Amino acid sequence: MINAKITGVGGYVPEKVYDNAYMESIVDTNDEWITRRTGIKERHISADNEYTTDMATIAAKRAIENAGLTPEDIDLIMLATVTPDYFTPACACVVQSNLGAVNAAAFDYNAACSGFVTGLTIAEQFIKAGTYKHIVVVCADTLSKATDYKDRATCVLFGDAAGAAVVSASEEQGIIATDIGADGSSGHAITSLAYRNDDEETEKRISHRKDTIWMAGQAVMKFAVKAMADASARVVNSAGLTWDDIALVVPHQANYRIVESAVKRMGITDEKVFLNLEKYGNTSASCIPVALTEAVQQGRIKKGDKVVLVGFGGGLTWGAALIEW
Repeated sequence: MINAKITGVGGYVPEKVYDNAYMESIVDTNDEWITRRTGIKERHISADNEYTTDMATIAAKRAIENAGLTPEDIDLIMLATVTPDYFTPACACVVQSNLGAVNAAAFDYNAACSGFVTGLTIAEQFIKAGTYKHIVVVCADTLSKATDYKDRATCVLFGDAAGAAVVSASEEQGIIATDIGADGSSGHAITSLAYRNDDEETEKRISHRKDTIWMAGQAVMKFAVKAMADASARVVNSAGLTWDDIALVVPHQANYRIVESAVKRMGITDEKVFLNLEKYGNTSASCIPVALTEAVQQGRIKKGDKVVLVGFGGGLTWGAALIEW
């Protein structure tokens, strides 16, 4: 049987940093409050002329190189974003051109912060069907360009980054199980408007810019804790495993309190969880692949380890994947 396996990973974060001292200078907040409520110390911010496709290209290139492949080897590029450069062309098509991946099909998709696991789920289907051999799943967002910096409840959370993985056909075990889902009835708990004119939504925003991110924090936290814990348990149980078999959990790096509560609900120790949110904040779909890349680089994940990747996001959506490295 053909398996779908992650064979390369790569990440990118911009150079510019907004630390908590800077956030104190632009909005009524302080380092102690931010750290206690979110665990975030810094967030990386894209330059004025740096966009989603610029970051995605770098992350994808690094993942392809890490897999020992060339851009010409890639059959498909899937790009998850909520901050595209354009509605058309798709960001994935721009990245295809930038890379010189002349043999690759390309499209964008949107599952917000659940985008990476959603992408792995889609890639697995193409691989197992024999349609493609090498797929790049790349997640990138310039959330700083959609952040309301007058809203102290949200502006301290978001940063910019890109993360990517190459998913390849393999005889070795790779993606063991995935679980994705959505609760559209709660979708307005996180919103950013495009063409739709909605006075109520616009009035929610302190800046009255409808394209900025608005979030009902408590509702999102309640959803996130249950969704992450339950989806993680389902992929572990579906494989006939227990948490004792899992080497590491790499969660969406949204907020320390959310991760902490989800981990408690899972019944695992903090030692089994990889966190880097203090350095980057919430970078949407790229959180998991950037963290996965760092975990591999730091030796926290070794060949043969079983790892759970889990996230939640706007939609509202969730996704969990059990993989063998």
